[in-house]
Amino acid sequence: MAIPALPADYSPPASTSKLTPFVTQPKGKLIAAGPAFLAHLHITRRHSGDFKKYDAATAAEREKALAASGNGNGEEDDLGVGNESEDEALLSLDPKEWKKQDHYRVLGLSHLRWTATPEQIKIAHRKKVLRHHPDKKASDATSAALGLNLNTNDDAFFKCIQKAHEVLTNAERRRQFDSVDPAFLEEVEDVPSASDFKTNPPPFIPTFAPIFERESRFSKNGTAPKLAVPVEGDAKPSDDPNDIQGHDFPTLKAHVEAFYDFWYNFDSWRSFEWMDKEVNEGSDSRDDKRYTEKKNKSERARRKRDDIARLRGIVDLCLSVDPRIKHIKQQEKEAREAKKAAGAVKKPTGPAAPPAKSKQQEEAEKAKKEEEEQAKVDAKKAKAAAANAAKKARRAQRAAEEGA
Repeated sequence: MAIPALPADYSPPASTSKLTPFVTQPKGKLIAAGPAFLAHLHITRRHSGDFKKYDAATAAEREKALAASGNGNGEEDDLGVGNESEDEALLSLDPKEWKKQDHYRVLGLSHLRWTATPEQIKIAHRKKVLRHHPDKKASDATSAALGLNLNTNDDAFFKCIQKAHEVLTNAERRRQFDSVDPAFLEEVEDVPSASDFKTNPPPFIPTFAPIFERESRFSKNGTAPKLAVPVEGDAKPSDDPNDIQGHDFPTLKAHVEAFYDFWYNFDSWRSFEWMDKEVNEGSDSRDDKRYTEKKNKSERARRKRDDIARLRGIVDLCLSVDPRIKHIKQQEKEAREAKKAAGAVKKPTGPAAPPAKSKQQEEAEKAKKEEEEQAKVDAKKAKAAAANAAKKARRAQRAAEEGA
């Protein structure tokens, strides 16, 4: 809206006030100055006195400043936290059951979960506080105008928010909660069984790679190896769902052996302390506390054994259906057979073999050999007969001597 110019014959009306002015009019010429005058000049000279143009330009400058310091969309950068929806079940959580609540879900971090950084947790908490703080509810202009009281839940959800922030900002307690992450416990139910691979087996890599990726978060021995064979440089990953093609045999064998060696010796940091039973409130008995602590310790050990057995079952199943193992065994068998065949060909390293003999020569040699063997037999018989005769002679001589 443009400001119309004053008429040429306009003159300000005379004052009708009977009060004496507090400040007398100074002598000399007044000089226009100050922020109001500068704003007037800004509107009149840059925007022709049009307030709509001034408002549009101001909004554009504000968006430009936000884009320079934010995420480029005219909004403050929230590091990917976003705004998750809040259903009735979430808003009606009981703060007394805080151990059963999903703290990531409460803070709106379901899509990040254990990968959420401390900065993201801080931003998510600030967003939730600005939305659910009791003072924010009480000062809601719309609800006040309608006469509504939105603070009817005794600020229960706000207490859940504070508890979630307390847990996730404490490194030890967050580690305990991550050990029994509700989302992880739901995902472990989707592990395939041995019967799934009998009739119509699913593709190997797409089936097992996400499972080991999910389990690797609990590794105490550093980064766990992935199921697929890694490629170097700019090489394109293999499109083979069995991950055999596109890899040379030594590399494939070394990776597979290292993979199963790591997972069969997997050391998990899951502690299961989050599921410990609390000591009865109001109980001062040392025996009760010791009994509860002893039971919690035995339950943690049992859950740890069950988790190790569960993971070992996954590794056993993966090994039993791994097509790369069959490929490696087949390649090794072919290599042994080729080596054996090559050794048989190269075996006669002495003088050249004699020429083949005729049938008559073979028969003559055979007859000669039989004659030699018969001569040996005859000589042996003759020798035995001579020995017997000598023995009889000695006996006869002995008998004669005894008779004399």
